[in-house]
Amino acid sequence: MKILIDFFPILLFFGAYKMYDIYIGTGVLMAATVLQMALIYGIDRKLQMMHKVTLALVLVFGTLTLVLHDDRFIKWKPTVLYAAMAIALAVAVWVYKKNFLKMLLGSQLTLPEPVWMRLNVWWVGYTAFMALINAYVAAYYSTEAWVNFKLWGYAFPLVFIVGQGFYISRYLVSDEPKAPTP
Repeated sequence: MKILIDFFPILLFFGAYKMYDIYIGTGVLMAATVLQMALIYGIDRKLQMMHKVTLALVLVFGTLTLVLHDDRFIKWKPTVLYAAMAIALAVAVWVYKKNFLKMLLGSQLTLPEPVWMRLNVWWVGYTAFMALINAYVAAYYSTEAWVNFKLWGYAFPLVFIVGQGFYISRYLVSDEPKAPTP
């Protein structure tokens, strides 16, 4: 259910763009993101910082797109989001010596400190990569190509997250008691 909530704004944006244009798609994306955040809040009774930042960026860049009738704003929103994430994760760990991933997920996952550090570095690299690839597609390709990239580009985060799952699975401690050895 939660994965459906995560993907429905981009799917609705894609459908509205294909049926109408980038401006209708942007309005649909803005409304769907507000609804998405309301659903997440209804389920969890809170919004994570990432949710708040995403909502703010969608609304600000979407409004600029609609008011100025310039699709470059909505196309650059993912670049700004991913670049901000890369910078925040990098500064937190290398300047302030705080690992945001561990702070966010440490209560759910018990992992050795070097694994948390590797995950953080991988997230810095991944978000920087996503910022760069979105910037490249937004700058050098048509709006049609960018919209298609936004939909099919979801393969990148899926592959990244599945890869992380395989990596951390060997470090997870089982809650099941081990059978005594004779």
